[in-house]
Formats: sequence, structure tokens, C-alpha cells
Amino acid sequence: MRILIVEDEPRSRESLARGLRESGFLVDAARDGGEAIYYANGSHYDLIVLDVMLPVMDGWDVLKTIREKNTQTPVLFLTARDSVSDRVRGLELGGDDYIVKPFAWVEFVARVRVLLRRAPARHAECVVVADLELDLQSMKARRAGRPLDLTAKEFQLLSLLVRRKGEVFSRATLAELVWEMNYSIDSNAVDVTIGRLRRKVDDGHGSKLIHTQRGHGYMLEDRG
Repeated sequence: MRILIVEDEPRSRESLARGLRESGFLVDAARDGGEAIYYANGSHYDLIVLDVMLPVMDGWDVLKTIREKNTQTPVLFLTARDSVSDRVRGLELGGDDYIVKPFAWVEFVARVRVLLRRAPARHAECVVVADLELDLQSMKARRAGRPLDLTAKEFQLLSLLVRRKGEVFSRATLAELVWEMNYSIDSNAVDVTIGRLRRKVDDGHGSKLIHTQRGHGYMLEDRG
């Protein structure tokens, strides 16, 4: 399941994204209304968590724009405003639920799961590169028809490389996108995880998919 978080306050955005990833979801995070539209137009999401008070475009306008093209994706509003008129406005514009800040994490996750259960069923989102198959919804991977035993972090890293195949990622970029941390010279988390992933994905196969661009970083590509 893929979730888009739209929240302008950095600590709140990072906390929500981290918690949802630890709960097994694939998460993108936008910091303003413009980024929210960019993400929503470029990818399919099973749920959008949308703050009301945003720079560039507020949550109301973001929702109206999204609903012009997408009538099905559930939207959960986050806001510090608790007036009845605000709640009614959000629902009338096409929001599906409303939670007021500050809120308990367990309540937030419960509302997320309820909205995901209500969402229209869709086919599993699968991405294929050569004989590597990723089911992004069930978080399962296969190479040449055989299941790969991946940890959650390994799957998250592999799905990033697969969805953006042919793109070179530096260690610093991978650390930020997958681990949500700044890469330091004494941190080898990226290299260690890439090494494990390479053994699980490529060992025993004539065609290697995970490549090192010396001096630049890592990429996934089918080179025949």
C-alpha cells in the first residue's frame, strides 16, 4: 500500500512518514500543496494524508485539484482547526475522514487502516525488470520465479531502485530516502544493505541487475 503524506511542518512530516514505513507502508512525503499535486499526478496512492494549512496551495485547493482527476483515492485531513464548518467543508469537497491535531498515534493508524479497507479493491501493483518481479502492494519479490527473502528495509531499497531503474543514486541520497538520515563517512548502512541485496537478487544469475557506478553510487538496470 502506498501513502502520500502532505504536511509542511518538518518534524511532523518525518514522524508520520517514519511511523507508516515501520508499519509496512510505502510512503512519499510532500511539504506543500504544489509538491502534493506533483506527487499525486505522477503516482497512484492508496491513501493521501493531507494537512489543511499548507504553503503554495492550502489543503482545500489541493483536494479540489486531486478530485478533478481522481475520484477514488481516500483522503484523510489533518488539521489543528476543529470547527464544525471546517469538517463539513472538507467532507463536501471529497475528503473521507478528519483528524484533529494533536492526536494519538494509535488513533491515526486506526483511521488509516479503516480508510484503506474501505478503498476500492485494485489489482496488485507489479513492477518487472528482466526476470525480477516486485509486487509493491504485498511487498513480495521474485527473481526468475523464485521468491526472494527480503527484510522490510531491503524491499524498500529494492523497490526504489526498480521504480527508478537506470537512475544512479548516491549513498547520501539513498540514506535520506530509505533511512531518513544524513549519510556520514563512518556510516556503512547503505553499503551493507546493498551488499546483502546484491547477493539475494543477483547471486546465481548470469545477468546482474544491481550495479555500482564508481564514484557516483548505485543503480538497477537490465544490461542483458
